[in-house]
Amino acid sequence: MTPIRLLTARDIPSAMKLKDAAGWNQTETDWRNVLALAPDGCFALDVDGVLVATATAVCFGRDLAWIGMVLTDPAYRGRGFARRIMEHSLEYLRGRGVRWIKLDATDMGRSLYERLGFRDECVIERWIRKAGNVVRPHDATSAFAMDRVLDRDAFGADRSKLLQTLAAIESCSIAGGGFAMGRPGSKAAFFGPCVSRSIEPARDLVAWFLGRHAGESVYWDILPANADAVALATEYGFERARELVRMSLSETGAEPLGNDDSLVFGTAGFEYG
Repeated sequence: MTPIRLLTARDIPSAMKLKDAAGWNQTETDWRNVLALAPDGCFALDVDGVLVATATAVCFGRDLAWIGMVLTDPAYRGRGFARRIMEHSLEYLRGRGVRWIKLDATDMGRSLYERLGFRDECVIERWIRKAGNVVRPHDATSAFAMDRVLDRDAFGADRSKLLQTLAAIESCSIAGGGFAMGRPGSKAAFFGPCVSRSIEPARDLVAWFLGRHAGESVYWDILPANADAVALATEYGFERARELVRMSLSETGAEPLGNDDSLVFGTAGFEYG
């Protein structure tokens, strides 16, 4: 049986083929970033020297890890490869003493994750806005400034390293209000993460991003428990396109993370949470 190995930058072209087969939005830059953030937590499974399955596990200290990019070549599904690479990822995270492990599950993967001990936490939705009317960016936005307290209150763990990585792509802040980021995608520009203390600065942050991407379709991943985020998405012409389930696992009896979904106006994507 082929052993699971670390995914490397040399695998990106093959990983992109797996991603494209699944119809996902990530780019080569996304793969490079996740490899930089988790060089020891990105895994690959080969058959006869060909990459057929991947998984990534990004750690936010010992409080939380996020599993993403769980992909299997369609020609090799049903052989237990996803389970093998997931079990390997979980063993890796146990070795690091991570208290909570989370992921955003598609319908295809959900039953596997349940068998591995994950339990439903909440719904997460992808909303899509087709290229359309120009939105004038709000003048209140400024260069991105890290607000670790606000982000930890929202997310429940310190993800400052991730934010620094994503901020270099496209980002802005509103003093005392919040921040937002975005990045290119193979199918649409992606808006998020977006963290805001209230709907007013969040509206300005959405307008900032849409004003820069008027000629593009835009993806926005929303926790529908935040009714203000749903209201903004509707206001700006987004439509709900798909639903996933956010799932979590803890084997240490750890207290729940103190995340506040009312501050989360856009997630960082299914690979980061």
